[in-house]
Amino acid sequence: MKLLTQTKALADETRLRLLGVLATHELNVGEIVQVMDMGQSRISRHLKILMDAGLVVCQRHGLWAFYSASASNGERSLLAAVLEGLKGLPEHRMDLDAAAQVLNDRRLSTTRFFDGIASDWNRLSRELLGDFELGPAIMSRLAASDTPSGTVVDLGCGPGLLLGHLAGAAERVIGVDNSSRMLDAASKLLPDGPEVSLRIGDLEHLPLRDGEADAAIMSMVLHHLAAPQDGIAEMGRVVRPGGQAVLADFLLHDNEALRTRYGDRWLGFSPDDLRGWLQRAGFQELACERYPVNLGLTLMVITARREEFSV
Repeated sequence: MKLLTQTKALADETRLRLLGVLATHELNVGEIVQVMDMGQSRISRHLKILMDAGLVVCQRHGLWAFYSASASNGERSLLAAVLEGLKGLPEHRMDLDAAAQVLNDRRLSTTRFFDGIASDWNRLSRELLGDFELGPAIMSRLAASDTPSGTVVDLGCGPGLLLGHLAGAAERVIGVDNSSRMLDAASKLLPDGPEVSLRIGDLEHLPLRDGEADAAIMSMVLHHLAAPQDGIAEMGRVVRPGGQAVLADFLLHDNEALRTRYGDRWLGFSPDDLRGWLQRAGFQELACERYPVNLGLTLMVITARREEFSV
């Protein structure tokens, strides 16, 4: 009986704490070990019990495996009851704080990585994309839209290569990045004036107001985020109803070298995952085009429309 298996799995303090953390964050084993401050073999044993009970699911990206609480309909009510029981317990709050710190450390590590490669970004980008001209491809999708080009934001703008194109096509352009050195490089390329501004901030917590943008671009940055679904949710928050989004990132692949050489956390994404995250953020996908690039990779360029509010 499945319910019996699940209740047995939950009859353990460590597994209850694990489930509480994984209901909020998707983490790999190394990160879970840090959060729980336990040995890997012990964590792996508890994860297997929770997975066998259908309470936790595992998604593999190359050699890394990421764990999260199951979101299937059959487990939602049980998970809700567990989370209600954990609410207010100091141990649960401490676990969530530890998980937030682990993910924040990873963001800082990513920032340091991009600070270090800011001056070499063009060459590294060419190694990945080859002759494919991503900037013009994005610009053509914005030009084909009937969305007024008022304010356009480039989320994860890097050294500002795309911002230069946008500055001549939109009334106002905002570039956001969490690397100060990337923004310094961008400032040297961009014209002075109130129509272009640069802001430092994490993509999961954008320094932008609700509905501030008519269009948003997220190009080759989603695979670096600790929580990519949160980045897309933030994009949905800052794009006004009826506005447009252009998302460019890799299709799922198994090239582990991208983790060390390019600082990637995720080895691409499935179209279904991206479509689901976009829908939850209030977007309707309009098109998903695929292009072969270097290193056996496939680039997806997705255009989407922010849904209008119902009356």
